Amino acid sequence: MENLKNFLGTVAVKLLLKLKESFIAKFGSAPKFYVRAPGRVNLIGEHIDYCGYAVLPMAIEQDILIAVEPVNNDVVQLANTNSLYLDFSASINDIQIDKTKSQWHNYFLCGLKGIQEHFGLNNPTGMNCLLDGTIPPSSGLSSSSALVCCAALVTLRANGKTLSKVELAEICTKSERYIGTEGGGMDQAISFLAEEGTAKLIEFSPLRATDVRLPSGAVFVIANSCVEMNKAATSHYNTRVMECRLATKLLSKSKGLDWKKMLRLQDVQDKLGVSLEEMLTIVEEVLHPEPYSTEEICKCLGISLEDLRSQILSQNTQNVSTFKLHQRAKHVYSEAARVLEFKKICNEAPANAIQLLGELMNQSYISCREMYECSCPELDQLVDICLQFGAVGSRLTGAGWGGCTVSMVPTDKLNTFLKNVKKAYYQSDVQRLALENNSLFATKPGRGALVFVEA
Repeated sequence: MENLKNFLGTVAVKLLLKLKESFIAKFGSAPKFYVRAPGRVNLIGEHIDYCGYAVLPMAIEQDILIAVEPVNNDVVQLANTNSLYLDFSASINDIQIDKTKSQWHNYFLCGLKGIQEHFGLNNPTGMNCLLDGTIPPSSGLSSSSALVCCAALVTLRANGKTLSKVELAEICTKSERYIGTEGGGMDQAISFLAEEGTAKLIEFSPLRATDVRLPSGAVFVIANSCVEMNKAATSHYNTRVMECRLATKLLSKSKGLDWKKMLRLQDVQDKLGVSLEEMLTIVEEVLHPEPYSTEEICKCLGISLEDLRSQILSQNTQNVSTFKLHQRAKHVYSEAARVLEFKKICNEAPANAIQLLGELMNQSYISCREMYECSCPELDQLVDICLQFGAVGSRLTGAGWGGCTVSMVPTDKLNTFLKNVKKAYYQSDVQRLALENNSLFATKPGRGALVFVEA
């Protein structure tokens, strides 16, 4: 629990007081507490958390903020300061999450349901909640996961329960799957485990976070491509998760492992006891670059199409007919190695650290674009512009197919970099120009989710 004035700066206090006024106008009484959860930028390690590998994100200052009043009935009432997002209310004992609609309230319900189920709450407290957010939606900065985390913390506090940050992160990772996103846990982990002033190496099974001190002399700049991508509403993301799962199965079978029990590419490496470099050699030997049809996969595994669909493929990938396994596995194993190298450079801090880290970011982007195919023309253009105007490294961040880039920019070049990118990417397009103010900004590592009350 944090005291408001000690924690928030002047600007944030003003925003909070405005949220309080809006809450009183909406519900006729004052909120009892507030919860905030930050967005995040992943510096390196894209699409590998759900394969079991470590990632390297940091929390950003932009966040989701919810004002809350527990009430003596069984209704949860949700409202949003943004009039584009409609009010919602439901019985707290009958939470239904519609996977076919990625409406904002469904993400709140994921977090609420996760806490309800964890504690087996039979008669949870009703709540009035008003949400405000500064994370651009569908931008790859984890607005949806921040909302799930915020909702879980709201429900936890309203019902007088406590959990560790690690437990909360693990519950939120599972509960976000109610909306159909097969995520790996990075977004929820950094939302709870982030600390001001440091990025984090997030490792899984068991979940843990290690400080990574970023080099002085450079800043990370986020630039929004202004192309929205919603993970729950599109099949790209979940298809990639399945391609990695299928690659796991085929690699395991080729090496005589119990492939039915193997789910993640890291499991194969663990069982074989080999290095990431050796895994890349095995990928070249075992998986062909041409796409695999469902028939060929069934033949390789000795199973029927019905078995493939019922036992391996997720609900929203049932109708996918071809899968690229070689490219996806190659990206995952090489990206996992880049994350470890990035952390090593940060720890050892050689004189050319900024240059080396920039090169790793550029390699990551090429792999995302060519092996994982999760870029888009606008992201490609934006990365080129960022590199042209002084970034030492630039890459897409988040799921891709739209959203943001993150660039490492020497501090002494920051102002001219921002000015030139603004001109080249945003001022050349009317739609982007309208979104320009919230689309390009330098960021530093922020703190994680918390509950606070007024002093």
